[in-house]
Amino acid sequence: MTIRSRLFATVAFPMLSMSIAIQPALADSLMKPFEVAQEDGAAQADGGGEQVPEELLRKKRKQRAEQPAEEAQPAGEAQPQEEKPRRKKRQEAEQQQEQQQEAQPAEEEQPSRAERKKRQQAEQQQQQQEKAQPSADDEAAKAAEEKAKARAERKKRQQAEQQQQKEAQPSADDEAAKAAEEKAKARAERKKRQQAEQQQTEEAQPSNDDKASQKAAEERKRIRAEQKARADAEQNDQQPVTEDGLRPATDEDEANQEGRKPRDRREPIPKVVDTRTKEEKQKIARDPSKTDETVVLPVDNGAAVLDSDKEADNSGDTGAREKRRKQRERVRTEENQNVEVPKSDEEAQRGRKDRRPSRDELEAATREKGRRVDDVPAFNIPDLIDAFTGNDRRRPRIDDTRDDRTVLDFGDKIIVRGDDRPRLRRNATETYYEELSGGRSRETIERAGGIRVVTIYNRYGDIIQRSRIDASGREYLMIYAPEADSGPRPPAFDAGEDLPPMRLRVPVEDYIIDTSSEPDRDYYEFLAEPPVEQVERTYTIDEVRSSARIRDKVRRIDLDTITFATNSAEVPLSQAKTLRKVADAMLEVIEKDPGETFFIEGHTDAVGGDEPNLVLSDERAESVASLLTEVYDIPAENLVPQGYGERFLKVRTLEAEQQNRRVTIRRVTPLVRPVAQN
Repeated sequence: MTIRSRLFATVAFPMLSMSIAIQPALADSLMKPFEVAQEDGAAQADGGGEQVPEELLRKKRKQRAEQPAEEAQPAGEAQPQEEKPRRKKRQEAEQQQEQQQEAQPAEEEQPSRAERKKRQQAEQQQQQQEKAQPSADDEAAKAAEEKAKARAERKKRQQAEQQQQKEAQPSADDEAAKAAEEKAKARAERKKRQQAEQQQTEEAQPSNDDKASQKAAEERKRIRAEQKARADAEQNDQQPVTEDGLRPATDEDEANQEGRKPRDRREPIPKVVDTRTKEEKQKIARDPSKTDETVVLPVDNGAAVLDSDKEADNSGDTGAREKRRKQRERVRTEENQNVEVPKSDEEAQRGRKDRRPSRDELEAATREKGRRVDDVPAFNIPDLIDAFTGNDRRRPRIDDTRDDRTVLDFGDKIIVRGDDRPRLRRNATETYYEELSGGRSRETIERAGGIRVVTIYNRYGDIIQRSRIDASGREYLMIYAPEADSGPRPPAFDAGEDLPPMRLRVPVEDYIIDTSSEPDRDYYEFLAEPPVEQVERTYTIDEVRSSARIRDKVRRIDLDTITFATNSAEVPLSQAKTLRKVADAMLEVIEKDPGETFFIEGHTDAVGGDEPNLVLSDERAESVASLLTEVYDIPAENLVPQGYGERFLKVRTLEAEQQNRRVTIRRVTPLVRPVAQN
């Protein structure tokens, strides 16, 4: 083996093997810092840092490669000089090898970039796959949701179809139920008609248990029989007889048996002859001041406008209208000029003949010391009758069995009087009574907010004085009637009987408002209007109740939108709403003067008996008064209800007539108190 061979075998070959073995590991070790540097450089580039140059890394690898050669150099110094050429060649080979090695890392570096690129691409692909995977999930979820929605819609459609089928099935049942309901209603209506007919029959022929009512029914029969017999006798010039051939019982016979004066026999609605045309009646209604005739409503069978004229027509005197016409003509001649309508309450009371009380006199009655009593004072109307009749033996029949109401039947007139105190006591925080001197009693009603209502009664129940005292102690006079304390007076006494027939000096449309035909009328302005003629003095509430002539002095609102069921005094809620505008106007009047007083009248048509209609009308008036208080907050003390039955019809007919079934409201303040006191 030559030296060269030995040298190659001992030195070059091991070094070459070592180099080949070291290069991959060295390359990997060198690549890792490079990759880290690259990543750091990229991160720094992203974050704004400096990039690591690749040349610096190559120099470092070159320096590491030269170190083995330098370490191997001392081992070769022991070689002979003749080996220098070989060493030189070896060095050149090593340099060449190193060049190859340097080229090899470059070549190896290039695949590393490719690998990194591949890895980057793989990572990007993986990311895309990861992104695509949720999208597919979302699509799957969306598809599942759409399927669920489709199933839900199908289910809804199925349920809707089933519901329609179910509804279609009960439809026949509903129709059957509706038919049955209509039949039941028809039966109920027939039953009501039968009951109404039975009620009318019972009213015309009361039961044997009620002897007084039976006697009244028999009286009415005798009246009709006598009138018919007299009419036949006048035609035939014969003595009137009854169907059984006997002389009919006269009023004098029964009056003598009962110890009273004969009653005035009359038809329920006497016939009145009026030859004026409808156009003439309308012309008079527009300006009634120009006529002395009785002013009537310009409708078919229209009754007189004034209640006092109605009473004259109901008297049965066929010449009543002519007598009243002559009286109006005489008064107009005596006046020598037209009397103007008062423009205010004060002007209406300018000619008062009674003395006006002072403020001290009014307050003294409320401050007078009394004796507290536990029981509510009882006002005995029979005692009043006994005190009043004296030598006059015209005693009325008294029926006091109707719940806080007493019916007085005078023969030619029936009246009802009720105890209004229970209505006033509703919603009171406290009510107490005191006995005063002279047989008087004082009622004090305390309400929320410190308000007190003080009423003084005489021994017969007439109101002498009523005041409303607010929380500050200010007293508002509502009713003042000193005449009521002077002694007993008849319950049916007409305080206006000495006054001449009233001449209406304002158009009828300014005297009466029908809420059904004038729903948009200014009710406040109408209620605030003064009386239509002078008020001679202050009247008691009982005098206002009993005298149509006195009530005619003030205007009225007919609540003909309120209708009642047969024999019922309840106001349907749907109809109660029609009172809102009138109630608001009343509240506005009361807010201006808390001492105002409104009179609530109840009226019926002529179907049924006199007494049942009278009581029913009084109950209806009280029902409307209670409704105005409970629904519209009108104080109870500002309202006074009274029923009149069929006495004051608007349309003269015995048949059922809606216009006759009504409730009327009047502002009677200027009649029952001195206006200037508040």
